[in-house]
Amino acid sequence: MKAFGFAGYSGAGKTTLIEQLIPRFVARGLRVSLIKHTHHDFDVDRAGKDSFRHREAGATEVMLVCDRRWVLMHELRGRAEPSFEEQLASFSPCDLLLVEGYKDTPIPKLEVHRLANGQPFIWPGNPSVVAVALPAADPLPAACPLPRLDLDDHGALAAYILQQTGLG
Repeated sequence: MKAFGFAGYSGAGKTTLIEQLIPRFVARGLRVSLIKHTHHDFDVDRAGKDSFRHREAGATEVMLVCDRRWVLMHELRGRAEPSFEEQLASFSPCDLLLVEGYKDTPIPKLEVHRLANGQPFIWPGNPSVVAVALPAADPLPAACPLPRLDLDDHGALAAYILQQTGLG
């Protein structure tokens, strides 16, 4: 499994970019999975549903299965968030694992950046960033030693990622 990450501040366009890239990878016959880290509390379940009630009653894991998909929900119940490596071990085999977030995890990653957001670049303090994707009109500082990619050129971005992962 090859892993490639996307890092950037909220509103930079990471999710939208990944959504555009996945079909390109799948069209090449690759099996693609995704892991997204969020700092926000979230729930994929709904209050009142059986699975929600089972979790609320204290179950650590609840699996929902139907003829189209399955999902496993795991409650940490005060335990630490699993490490990135532990999370990887939970995935089924795939060719390419796309990783959104995990800025500090040492995997190659693309910084997705928009000057309009007013946030600093991540690359100066993060050696895992291998390139920066910006809108065509946004300049990259002259001191940046990394490749600059056009955020809207999805074909070039997909080709770059495939080359970086050895899948191209």
